[in-house]
Amino acid sequence: MEVVMTYRLERVRELIKRGVGEAIQRYFQMEQAGMISVYDVEVSRDFQQAKVYVTILGNEEKKKKSFEYLQENKHLIQQHIAKILVMKHTPKLTFILDNSIERGNRVLSIIEELEKNNPSSQQ
Repeated sequence: MEVVMTYRLERVRELIKRGVGEAIQRYFQMEQAGMISVYDVEVSRDFQQAKVYVTILGNEEKKKKSFEYLQENKHLIQQHIAKILVMKHTPKLTFILDNSIERGNRVLSIIEELEKNNPSSQQ
């Protein structure tokens, strides 16, 4: 029974992830929303809640505006998800801005810079 539940959770998670990405492409204009990418989705075990982790490219001001635009128009995404998920209740979506990719890139650039400036590591 646990394996079936885990499989169902994973399937719903993937459908929501794909559906949110489709909805963003379909309903949001790039000029208003910027480059929004769905990074991950966590679905509660009772399928009532879904946390959608998004990454937004751009400077801090653009990220803030894009995230606000996403929040203001989340009903469009919720409706799109309700159409593609065949369930009694559609999980309530909560968007979370995830900067982990940006932080990872920053760490990699710092490591590269340290390697360039450290002559002992080039031997």
